[in-house]
Amino acid sequence: MQRIAGDSFIYGGIARNWLQHGVYGFSESGPRPGLIEIRPTLIRLPGYPIFLAACFRLFGMDNYRAAMYVQVAADLLTCWLASALSGRLFGRRAALAVLWLSALCPFTAGYVAAPLTETLVLTTIALTFYSFARWQDAGRGNNRWLWAIAAALAFSILLRPEQGLLAAAVLPMMLWASLPASSRPVISTRPILLAGLCVLLPLLPWTIRNWRTFHVFQPLAPRYANDPGELAPVGFGHWYRSWAIDFASTEEVYWNYNGDRIELVDLPARAFDAGSAPASADLRSRTASLLADYNATTTATPAIDARFGALAAERIREHPILYHVALPLARLFDMILRPRVEMMNIPLEWWRWRQHRAQTAFAASYALLNFAYLALAIAGFFSWKRRGWNSASAAEGGHAVYRELAFAMAASILLRCALLLTLENSEPRYTLEFFPVLFVWAGALFGAPPSTLATSAGTAAEQSE
Repeated sequence: MQRIAGDSFIYGGIARNWLQHGVYGFSESGPRPGLIEIRPTLIRLPGYPIFLAACFRLFGMDNYRAAMYVQVAADLLTCWLASALSGRLFGRRAALAVLWLSALCPFTAGYVAAPLTETLVLTTIALTFYSFARWQDAGRGNNRWLWAIAAALAFSILLRPEQGLLAAAVLPMMLWASLPASSRPVISTRPILLAGLCVLLPLLPWTIRNWRTFHVFQPLAPRYANDPGELAPVGFGHWYRSWAIDFASTEEVYWNYNGDRIELVDLPARAFDAGSAPASADLRSRTASLLADYNATTTATPAIDARFGALAAERIREHPILYHVALPLARLFDMILRPRVEMMNIPLEWWRWRQHRAQTAFAASYALLNFAYLALAIAGFFSWKRRGWNSASAAEGGHAVYRELAFAMAASILLRCALLLTLENSEPRYTLEFFPVLFVWAGALFGAPPSTLATSAGTAAEQSE
């Protein structure tokens, strides 16, 4: 089931205007009836609009279906890369198991049917780590796999700004792997530093364009997705962050701000918790008054946003640990452990058994499946650690120890978790980027036992060439 809505139309609109009018921006009604103007924007990086523009040029304007067919190929490539990497690390049996785990994963496959960045980002992540292993096998020097890593990282950042964290996890580990050690010769770090520069190079035209068009230094995309001169919803964001946890609040409240109504009934009881019944009743009354004023126009103004900010400051003073620690952790675990049925016709509050039993049971089964993938990956990670980060080929007496690769993979997840702790809007798709790593780690559980590694290692290496 395809889903074309929201951000898909934002990316598609930018791509269409870029092709037809040469302007990276949105279509708006002009001062005269029937006149359309194109307003430049910088709220989205150009990676995915470039992809859509190429698809529109090749297959027809606004042909999102063709773009999704291309994403099918990208998703299959991700599956193959994860499988091939597992084969190099753990043997042929692991490669086959990971191929099935990744190809049958409904969570990653679900986003193929949506024109969004996720599918391509997953491919760049899988390509980065696969190329990391091949780069190490080729001697850790200046080889083609180094530049494959640079290209994957560069495009990943152009797709989503937080993918800079992937580069922050990978490049330092590559530098560390290239430093002199007693067990290997001195390897120059200069090619890696040059590759790191090339990762940032595609952002240079984007940064120059933003400076010339908007006179602002914006090498990535703004945190609140606002163009220069537009109101950044800082006050509302702080207020929302003081009580929000689950994705239902994101869709019913957060996304509605500045354009749609926010209903008091969609707020959970903790949004009015002030420590005592009278204080909570007063807070509820003031929140209702603020929402009524906002709903009169459904437009964010500096005055409205300031009132949200004042309400947030009051709540933060009353519950600082809740605001800074408990709620961010709750949002993170919600993004990691949710059933991931947001792309389906499943109620946001899926756990209400009496209202929709069949859908609740289906969502619960998806939650268990999601947990199973996580459990397999964690168990696989520690199994790999017990092997000393050795690969299958280590049984042949080689030096295939992928410690730096393992640390880079773990760092990519930890850095992303740290970033997600700073966000107020809980969205399960923000943790979808874990899955290429989870697939590979799970493969360690299916690797051949030490007595048979020597046989399987040679076969896996031959197949990956």
